[in-house]
Amino acid sequence: MGTHLSYRRFLLGFGFSGFILAVAGCQASDTTSKISDVSGGQLQPPSAKIQESELRAYCPAVTLRDGTTVLRTYAKGGQDDPQKLAYQASISDVTRSCTRSDTQMTINVAAAGRVVTGPAGTAGTVTLPIRVVVVRGEEVLYSQLHKRQVDITNPAAATQYVFNDPNVVIPLPEPGTIQVFVGYDEGPPSKK
Repeated sequence: MGTHLSYRRFLLGFGFSGFILAVAGCQASDTTSKISDVSGGQLQPPSAKIQESELRAYCPAVTLRDGTTVLRTYAKGGQDDPQKLAYQASISDVTRSCTRSDTQMTINVAAAGRVVTGPAGTAGTVTLPIRVVVVRGEEVLYSQLHKRQVDITNPAAATQYVFNDPNVVIPLPEPGTIQVFVGYDEGPPSKK
């Protein structure tokens, strides 16, 4: 039994060492050499170069508004009763990336969050209403409500999720003139 365990550790260590060497080899950069294709042909390095202006180009930050980062859902008739909390969802991180043409900017807005089951919660699918909004002053340039479904398989543990809207298209803005928001939007309160 001890020999089998030692042999297994040796193989794992050997495999890990090979992985590290392979990754290190991938990190080498020689832009003058050609890369061999598996089929024996030669692959050319990418010809499109990223311009410094593209790296420095304006891409508006994403902001979380107070009151839109946490969503609580209760069992029927249990609004605001902690014992009837079905689940609580929260957004913890946001990011974005931008591409532009001569007249438009496309923003890929992303958010990461988690869902925690409450005392009245069970396994199943929850639907999170996530809104992405872009404003310039008082003018709304983009507003879209998404229904992000999250599967809760283990009610005893938090379930993490990632959301993104890659299709936020607006007129090309001047730097500092727009704001991008993402958050939960439950809509108008239900009538009782």
